[in-house]
Amino acid sequence: MPYATAIFAGGCFWCMVHPFDEWPGVIDVVSGYTGGHKENPTYEEVCSHTTGHREAVRITFDPEVISYAKLLEIFWHQIDPTDAGGQFYDRGDSYQTAIYYTNDEQRDQAMDSMATLAQSGRFPSPIVTEILPAGPFYEAESYHQDFYKTNPAHYSRYRRGSGRDRFIVSHWGQD
Repeated sequence: MPYATAIFAGGCFWCMVHPFDEWPGVIDVVSGYTGGHKENPTYEEVCSHTTGHREAVRITFDPEVISYAKLLEIFWHQIDPTDAGGQFYDRGDSYQTAIYYTNDEQRDQAMDSMATLAQSGRFPSPIVTEILPAGPFYEAESYHQDFYKTNPAHYSRYRRGSGRDRFIVSHWGQD
């Protein structure tokens, strides 16, 4: 079976690489931009909130080793799915959450996983993460790739300071 692709917007893409990168069956995790109207946007353009793009990660995975359902579970555990204004410290549309599906099966699994999460009662507010068809994905600049590896001290300070780690621990009991 060939490799598959999953695309998730979970706020700052720096914080979305490491949680997926460590799983067997994940071949590659790339930071980038998707969902907007500007071709080949730059980081500065996306941060200006004029491109319609969100920071996102594109995950190449082996579905015989790790399922799309497992990737969805990992995704939900990294975000606040009830925050329509961005994620944690980062505010604005470029930091809003979304699942970008590449086929009908992914769409159906994403919708089922969101419904299951909503029915769980884990969050007191409604789930606002969007489920959208995948469009063009533009790789972010090289200095954004694997940021947790290339700038570990900055990455750790950012995660702690943003409130993401505290939120994950309080809702999922993990860090």
